[in-house]
Amino acid sequence: MHLITERTGLPLSVGISGANLHDSQALEPLVRGIPPIRSAPRTPTAQAWQAPRGQGYDYAHLRRWLRGRGIKHRIARKGIESSQRLGRHRWTIERTMAWLAGCRRLHRRYERKAEHFLAFTSIACTLICYRRLAK
Repeated sequence: MHLITERTGLPLSVGISGANLHDSQALEPLVRGIPPIRSAPRTPTAQAWQAPRGQGYDYAHLRRWLRGRGIKHRIARKGIESSQRLGRHRWTIERTMAWLAGCRRLHRRYERKAEHFLAFTSIACTLICYRRLAK
């Protein structure tokens, strides 16, 4: 399962894939699944994406692709940037994955069809967002 969250951990885009798919290959479909932010004219849109260190997003083609879509990126480069700055925000993604793992049907994949598993994952993400809004 691949996941993009916003800063506080609410899931924005979720996707499932076969085993051992590299994270860099899942980035483009996940970002395409997020609708663009609509804003008033002359208002700058704040679209930014921050990659956790060690997740395999340090590729020039991904940086170009994100820039081409108008998304500011902050991706740790291997051997140059330390984990002090980028790695400290990884816990939000891990927390969201823990919220999803709390759903019994998602903890272990019982469904044979990927569409069914994705549907249950979407329902779980909807419940996470609803619980946050209900607070």
